[in-house]
Amino acid sequence: MRGLAALLSAVFPLFLATGSPVRSEEGPPPWAYPVNPPDFKPSPDDGQLQRVPDSVAAFTVAQTRDRFFAPDWHPADHPPLPEIVAHGRKPDVLACGFCHRADGPGGPENANLAGLPASYIVQQMADFKSGARSTSVPQRLPPNLMTSLAKAATDSEIQEAAAYFSALKPRAAIRVVETNTVPKTYVAGWFLAQANNGEKEPIGQRIIEVPEDLKQFENRDARSRFIAYVPVDSVESGKALASGASQGKTLPCGICHGPELKGLGPLPGIAGRSPSYIVRQLYDFQTGARAGAGSALMKGVVEKLTIEDMISLAAYATSLKP
Repeated sequence: MRGLAALLSAVFPLFLATGSPVRSEEGPPPWAYPVNPPDFKPSPDDGQLQRVPDSVAAFTVAQTRDRFFAPDWHPADHPPLPEIVAHGRKPDVLACGFCHRADGPGGPENANLAGLPASYIVQQMADFKSGARSTSVPQRLPPNLMTSLAKAATDSEIQEAAAYFSALKPRAAIRVVETNTVPKTYVAGWFLAQANNGEKEPIGQRIIEVPEDLKQFENRDARSRFIAYVPVDSVESGKALASGASQGKTLPCGICHGPELKGLGPLPGIAGRSPSYIVRQLYDFQTGARAGAGSALMKGVVEKLTIEDMISLAAYATSLKP
């Protein structure tokens, strides 16, 4: 990795010397940082066993909402779950697989861990623990849970979980659709869901990422799939930005994340991952809310990006195979 470090140290001073930062004056985009309304309540428990497609398993609603239990609908999809992933450790260490699902795909509200370098996962936990990695919207529960969990977890628990998720192969689960209009949505638990009332609205400068099957996702099925509605032409615009064609705006993403954005050494792949998550990270790097390891380099990469640029980059990255 010394060669990569030398390249970055040579490129960044030239890049940072050009132009002035372009910052959003509108604050964090609410579509990327959904916050549950004060009166939010999950759907009521009807007392029935829950089931999902292509699984013989059945779990109660209480089990699917137990933060110390990771519903494993498809155990043949992955190696045996480590205890820390399956059940966590009471009272403070939640089951990793509860939020990130049994084999790590997560959802729009959090990170896809499958295939990330183990050293990267360990470092992120250290950054959450120290407070270096935060969020631009402090009232969002998912990053707050990560901070609390990171402070309570032991080094061996973190290493075990990191090794498990790192060994998994990421899979494509998000369909990118360029469009001018999108279905009406609502906040369904720190993420957006379709209202299913037939109403549509202009997409504007947003990404609207929703589960294809809300119930399946709420049941924490790792095979859940998503639709990411993005503005027309944003994928091609993102490709140009990611390649460095927009000179002076940012650096080629492939320098750090690999030529196909699938990762490079200890640096994470971003291909095929949640666009909502990607926009949050770009914005948090830009504002300094995410200030952990590597943030100084990312700060330079993102400081001139507008929200429109972030949308385009996220749309392009998500459209790629992981």
